[in-house]
Amino acid sequence: MKACTQTLSDEQLALLPAEEDVVFYEEHGWYISKKVIPDEVIEDAIAGSQRYYRGERDTPLPVQGGYSDWKPGDGDAIRNNEYTALQNRQLRKLALQPIIGAIAARLTRSPLIRLLDDQLIYKSPTGSTGKSVVGWHADKAYWATCNSDNLLTGWIPFHDCDESIGPLVVLDGSHKWAGTQDMRFFRDQNLSDIEQQLKREGHKVVKVPMTLKKGQLSFHHCWAIHGSQANRSNSIRLSLAVHLQDESNRYRPYRNAQGKEIHLLQDSWCRKLPNGDPDYGDPDVFPVLWEEEGCGPVS
Repeated sequence: MKACTQTLSDEQLALLPAEEDVVFYEEHGWYISKKVIPDEVIEDAIAGSQRYYRGERDTPLPVQGGYSDWKPGDGDAIRNNEYTALQNRQLRKLALQPIIGAIAARLTRSPLIRLLDDQLIYKSPTGSTGKSVVGWHADKAYWATCNSDNLLTGWIPFHDCDESIGPLVVLDGSHKWAGTQDMRFFRDQNLSDIEQQLKREGHKVVKVPMTLKKGQLSFHHCWAIHGSQANRSNSIRLSLAVHLQDESNRYRPYRNAQGKEIHLLQDSWCRKLPNGDPDYGDPDVFPVLWEEEGCGPVS
């Protein structure tokens, strides 16, 4: 892929994944970057998250409710807030770092990367209680109206993460498993039950913790099953998950097994295509992180 040298410095270009890294990602469904996010961007994002938790919004959403948006009084084991990059300038600056888009473009062999959604996730130290566990799930199971199977997520911790703090954990190679279209157990904290079910189905369950240093991020394929253990450390775990679209992604109508029409929340306020479908290329709702020179407009 031709690099956009107007956006990345020579030092940043040297940090992009090599071809063997891309092949590894395609085989295993995950990738850990080098240190690519400057400390000052993360520190600014921490300040932005504190403002967000206080209720400050730089750009309020045009909808009220219908998404995860922790507020004081909801309990502190896990705070989960969606669409924060659309509402907070400091979190937006982090989420839209061009190097994040450039890495995602390499991994997906796509000429363009757009934001789909983001989640600010705070995990309190809960010891062995399990209250800060995030259940096994596959992101694409929540994105049925996306026609691409090449979406991916970047996970950005705001500090060093070892296994004691409950980092994101990916099941190696699970993006290739069949029958995971209903893997929506984000809030199911009994990880072992799902693991046993996967083993009964003949899958080899290999858990890979994303242990990272501040400034690194991990990427996982949209069908990679992932979750996290409890935070057993003495520190909070704060991170931003940036859900990303490859260039080919478009809206598709979708009904679940009960015949109910499914929509992403953004479908209600993003611009519409001439046929009335939501436009997942709307730059105000799905901003571009990275575009290869000569890629052209998205529609």
